[in-house]
Order: sequence, then C-alpha cells, then structure tokens
Amino acid sequence: QVQLVESGGGLAQPGGSLRLSCAASGLTLDSYAIGWFRQAPGKAREGVSYISRIDDRTHYADSVKGRFTISRDNAKNTVYLQMNSLKPEDTAVYYCAVKNSAYDDNWHIAYGYLYWGQGTQVTVSS
Repeated sequence: QVQLVESGGGLAQPGGSLRLSCAASGLTLDSYAIGWFRQAPGKAREGVSYISRIDDRTHYADSVKGRFTISRDNAKNTVYLQMNSLKPEDTAVYYCAVKNSAYDDNWHIAYGYLYWGQGTQVTVSS
C-alpha cells in the first residue's frame, strides 16, 4: 500500500522558515518525479515545486522562486521543501505527490500525479 505522509507544517511569522517533509512507504521515491502543491481556501490547487525522476531537475512556481528549495534524500525515501522568507500569501495546505514521468512538461498541473499525501497546513502570520 502506497502512502505519502507530509509533515513539518505549522505557524510561521512572515520572513520565517519551515521545512516540509514527504515520507513515502510502499514505493521508492527515487523512481518517481515528485511535486509539491498547495491549496489555499477558495483557491485552486497550484504547483509549487517539482523534482524530476531523472537528473533531479527542479522547477518552481514564480511566486516561490528564490525562496523555496526542493530536495530528496533517497536513503530516507523522503522529499523536502525548504521554505524561507515566508509570506502570508504562502498560507495553504501543502501536498506532495508522485508522478511516473520522464518529462517535466506540465509539472505544475495536478492531473497525472499518481499518489497524494494528506496535506500539511502552513500558516504564515504575525
């Protein structure tokens, strides 16, 4: 049974940092591309970041570029999202998802991802 479990969310002040983790069981993450998505109340789910299956190429939404960093630790079967310089508009539920694709096209579109975690809440507020 495949399971993705996000953790690391919580309350942060503007300008602060959080590191989200996505731990997998039932599959080996280094065989998949991984995406991080977020969904704020009343808004559509949006792609935040992505790390490819091959060569660990990374992609970021313009809104987080330069502030967020995605990485993976294959030994721990875990993918991370380091979030720095947080802004109130980063407040959302964050999800990780896996995709079995060698192509990065449409990484930011939720359709095509095979498995999703349950999400972790990130709230940025003073």
